[in-house]
Amino acid sequence: MSISSQYSEHDEKVVIDIKGQFDFSMQREFREAYRYRDSHLRYIVNLSQTEYMDSSALGMLLLLRQHAGESSSRVVLRGASESVRKILDIANFGKLFVIE
Repeated sequence: MSISSQYSEHDEKVVIDIKGQFDFSMQREFREAYRYRDSHLRYIVNLSQTEYMDSSALGMLLLLRQHAGESSSRVVLRGASESVRKILDIANFGKLFVIE
């Protein structure tokens, strides 16, 4: 389980990679990954190596969306496996986020 982030000033984006299980134990690490205060940033959450996510992970994604300014285009969820995608679909996150 790990979270890493890469900030690109040139592209005005932050890419957050989540590996393993995305659950409450990653709350502090996830919050630190989007600590940037630039209001123009886009956030790309790479879920391609995420094996599992629970309801607390969904809540963390909602907090990131709030931090980004409540716009669905400011946070992109990318590369979710079929099982993670089902969780996102059940939670209706397609209406709140761009899912690629």
